Amino acid sequence: MDLLETERVYKLPTFTRKEIQKVFGFSDIELKQTRFYQEAFSEVRLTGKAEGRVEGEAALLLRLLERKFRPLPESARQQVARTDAETLLIWGERVLDAKSLDEVWGH
Repeated sequence: MDLLETERVYKLPTFTRKEIQKVFGFSDIELKQTRFYQEAFSEVRLTGKAEGRVEGEAALLLRLLERKFRPLPESARQQVARTDAETLLIWGERVLDAKSLDEVWGH
């Protein structure tokens, strides 16, 4: 019995959701109530929220920069696209008083 369970555990990473349900006899509702499912779903949701936050902050910063420093060079767009959320917030605050893009970037 232990050998069969060990074999199942090693194959789990390759199984689909339906295959896992079949092996363990879970329904959709029972699977969703497992700790593993809830933790995995929570991680995905948090990751999606963080990515969405960064995308939203970047979009707002680009709009502010475009409005203040029109036309906005492509290099500025690229710099915003590869920046983390905390830096985006700092740059967003600097836009209010900056007289140039260099002042926004902190140069």
